[in-house]
Amino acid sequence: MKSNGLFDITPVRYTDGQLMILDQTMLPGEEKYIKIETKEDIWEAIYKLRVRGAPAIGVAAAYGLYIEARRYEGTSIERFYDYVCEAASYINTARPTAVNLSWALRRMTSGLEAARTDSPEKGKAWLLNEAEKIRREDEQACRAMGEYGLTLLKPGMGILTHCNAGTIATARYGTCLAPIYLGQEKGYDFRVFADETRPLLQGARLTSWELDKAGIDVTLICDNMAASVMKKGWIDAVVVGCDRMAANGDGANKIGTSAVAILAHEFGIPFYMYVPTSTIDMETPTGDDIEIELREGEEIYKMWYEKPMAPEGIKTYNPSFDVTDHKYITAVITEKGIVRPPYDINLKKITENKVK
Repeated sequence: MKSNGLFDITPVRYTDGQLMILDQTMLPGEEKYIKIETKEDIWEAIYKLRVRGAPAIGVAAAYGLYIEARRYEGTSIERFYDYVCEAASYINTARPTAVNLSWALRRMTSGLEAARTDSPEKGKAWLLNEAEKIRREDEQACRAMGEYGLTLLKPGMGILTHCNAGTIATARYGTCLAPIYLGQEKGYDFRVFADETRPLLQGARLTSWELDKAGIDVTLICDNMAASVMKKGWIDAVVVGCDRMAANGDGANKIGTSAVAILAHEFGIPFYMYVPTSTIDMETPTGDDIEIELREGEEIYKMWYEKPMAPEGIKTYNPSFDVTDHKYITAVITEKGIVRPPYDINLKKITENKVK
């Protein structure tokens, strides 16, 4: 895949016994990696959005749990398992909405218990191997989503995206941006419009950065310009990622996604949500049951400005995600295939490996 070195930049790196995280709060100004040495380090990196994007959070959490487990110095396998479970419970409190965090940690702890290793050292080796599997599987899933997603798009299309579900939000390739990269290989010449994605500007800082770095035609717009570009006929499809999908097809994604979906419905534009099966939470019946993370108000009026852009002490409401009702989602693209309504039936089939 031609990418001008973009895919050499991965959000999570484990090499020579060291775990390094791309600090995405520094982008696009600086490409800086930070070293993770404790469970507190990985918790802070996830909470502060140094690593973000549901799949990348899952990968980072898995490696981070191994890094913390490596610190255990005892010989009791029972106490080692308790140590790992306590660390996993702590890391899991970093962010509540993205299901890949709890999914990856649960896979690591339950798998360790089932493996029945007879020493902490063997347990540590098992955890590292499982973290590597999670990373490889995510990379393969993203590539597959790109291939499936590309079948829904045509050369020359104008595509709107919100937030960042690209290569730096996953192990590699991205979810909803994967078909754009694959399309570039085939000369599709997509024109991408990237919402800035207030208040943390993932679209401006991250999506426009990585697409531009990859040589893709990208235009940055403010969130409140989406209706205007749709009305002009510049948008042929909307592609977005997802942090947690409920069993009925409601999808939680970065705040503002729901508004884009409603606009796309109004203008008759297909709205595609890219969702690895690890992000589908069949234990959550509907979007109403998804816990939405609330963040500090200073992200709205202070974080990106030399001086506050709102009165001191003003009340704020800053949810990190919103839920897009399944009725606005044209199709869900997974690594196992494309899912269409009725989602309550077909998501169950896809998660049970029964692809239509």
